[in-house]
Amino acid sequence: MNKRFALFNTLMFCIMMLTSCSNKSNKIVVAEVTRSIFYAPLYVSLNEGYFKQEGLNIELITTPGADKTMSALLSKDAQIGLMGPEASIYVYNNGQKDYAINFAQLTQKDGSFLVSRKYYDYENFDFDNLINANIIGGRKGGMPEMIFEYVLKNKGYEVSHEDENAQIYIRTDVNFDVMAGAFASGNGDFVTLFEPSATKMEEIKEGYIVASLGQHCGNIPYTCFSSLKSYLNDNEEKIKSFVKGLKKGVDFVHQKTAKEIALTIQNSFPSTELSTIEKVVERYKSIDAYSSTLFFSKEGYDKLLDVLKMANELKCEVEYEKIVTNKYLS
Repeated sequence: MNKRFALFNTLMFCIMMLTSCSNKSNKIVVAEVTRSIFYAPLYVSLNEGYFKQEGLNIELITTPGADKTMSALLSKDAQIGLMGPEASIYVYNNGQKDYAINFAQLTQKDGSFLVSRKYYDYENFDFDNLINANIIGGRKGGMPEMIFEYVLKNKGYEVSHEDENAQIYIRTDVNFDVMAGAFASGNGDFVTLFEPSATKMEEIKEGYIVASLGQHCGNIPYTCFSSLKSYLNDNEEKIKSFVKGLKKGVDFVHQKTAKEIALTIQNSFPSTELSTIEKVVERYKSIDAYSSTLFFSKEGYDKLLDVLKMANELKCEVEYEKIVTNKYLS
């Protein structure tokens, strides 16, 4: 009897060890640039267990700002990063041999909104109100600030983040993760914010959403998943499984109502009211913010380069094929 019991314990121990090894080998740390309803498909896949269905153990960490997210990849603290693809261009141009490659595009529009301290009609906002205003625009070289510049310059304004005497001067001295707090404390006349921060600002009557930068800019590869070249080469099946799990979340977001999506991702936003999440999801769906295919097109990449050039952030053009691949989508 004792021998049988000992044998049983040995077998159970072996099973536990095998399971533990399997979980470790299938673990992927994903670093997100911020926690935002803008990334709803990712949270759907996590909360609905779609990644687990593909045999993956996903650990999600938040690393505020694309610079920090890219640092997490380069230091190998994370295996996948969710951030603006401009970060991959910067790293490649800095001579990094094991650079980041974008393999799935999650969002196809800018997810930030222009928030004003004063009330203006959303449908008829006049961008002339930004002239000589105090504007908190985001980190220099980051997508939110560059898209903001791109939108304003295409509307004919003289814009700068360096010359304070420009027609419209955009401040870049406030860190991305504290922009909402700085504005709420009385800093600035306007600020660009992601959701749910923008809507929360309205709810506490500290600011008013006056424009969607995504709507004014149009389609662009705004947020993508990327990994180091070495990780992609060594983990092709893992990346394919990740994309399969993610695509289920993307399909869910495109097929379900804002309320159904809000209920699904509520656990990812414990301090946000369900009604607020639903309102934000509906706002993002209304501007067609979420990519339906995860495909990162050459046309979109060329527009990204135009944005970087206009913001004077492109040292040297990088070939599309160098930092973009769609081979894991099939």
